[in-house]
Amino acid sequence: MNYKELLENARTCIGSYCKACNICNGVACKNSIPGPGAKGVGDTAIRNYQKWQEIRVNMDTLCANRTVDTKLELFGQTFEYPFFAGPVGAVNMHYSDKFSDKTYNDTLVSACMENGIAAFTGDGTDPQVMEGATAAIAKVNGRGIPTIKPWNIDIIKTKMDLVHQAGAFAVAMDVDAAGLPFLKNMTPPAGGKSVDELRKISEIADIPFIVKGIMNIKGALKAKEAGAKAIVVSNHGGRVLDQCPSTAEVLPEIAATVGRDMKILVDGGIRSGTDIFKALALGADGVLICRPFVTAVYGGEKEGVKIYIEKLAGELRDAMIMCGAFSLSEITKDMVRK
Repeated sequence: MNYKELLENARTCIGSYCKACNICNGVACKNSIPGPGAKGVGDTAIRNYQKWQEIRVNMDTLCANRTVDTKLELFGQTFEYPFFAGPVGAVNMHYSDKFSDKTYNDTLVSACMENGIAAFTGDGTDPQVMEGATAAIAKVNGRGIPTIKPWNIDIIKTKMDLVHQAGAFAVAMDVDAAGLPFLKNMTPPAGGKSVDELRKISEIADIPFIVKGIMNIKGALKAKEAGAKAIVVSNHGGRVLDQCPSTAEVLPEIAATVGRDMKILVDGGIRSGTDIFKALALGADGVLICRPFVTAVYGGEKEGVKIYIEKLAGELRDAMIMCGAFSLSEITKDMVRK
């Protein structure tokens, strides 16, 4: 199977919302919820993709040939590549019932581990979503990152117990999910968190805590104050608020402010190894890619995930060689231009 065949297979079983497009750019699914789209018109998801394409890479082949090293170290773990599968929950609602959350996570988490990266897993109103996700991570000796929604503190404690039982090496909270319709009007309240609330959650976690959903310097500094060890520059894939800037636009200023104090990850419209290269040049330590991994699972299960990882890895290596960077630390901001 190749990547084209993977997409063709996915189109037969992924459901009516996602179109398994050749390029996952947010256009065909722009206002579909349930589904991979947005609660508004979806212009932020489209902007995420477009802004990465507006950044160009500076080719420089006047360099001695060396072996390319794409390894990333994060919280004591070494990964072959600086990218991760992003979190998704309730796949049977947003995509199709070919997979449940349990079978999806079993497939994705193990395939990512076997191919040198890790998966962030999702969460949902059904407790089985987190239960299945953490069970899948336990099977790979904790080499995955559960992502907890910003529930009330009692629900968070219950879900954090599952994280600890799984032996996960880190845990995330996607605070940008506060904009999702199902989190509104919950009792007790769920959603946005103050610095004090976030600090308490970080303490309960007692493992490296990642705050996903940072879109400006002020938010990054709050996450740092709350004790986060990493942030994900993210607008929830452009799904929760129209008229946001893209992640590519805000990443450089955020990385310049807190990049020495915590790890910086970024997501949103990153679709190729060249896009990954651009993100690292703008200050990220690594990236998350979500929806194309869903397509990979639906289109080819574990083989599909392997094919997509190898595609990204090959594109990243090629960009590094052609721009004169032979390790991640050698990727610098002068290797791209806006």
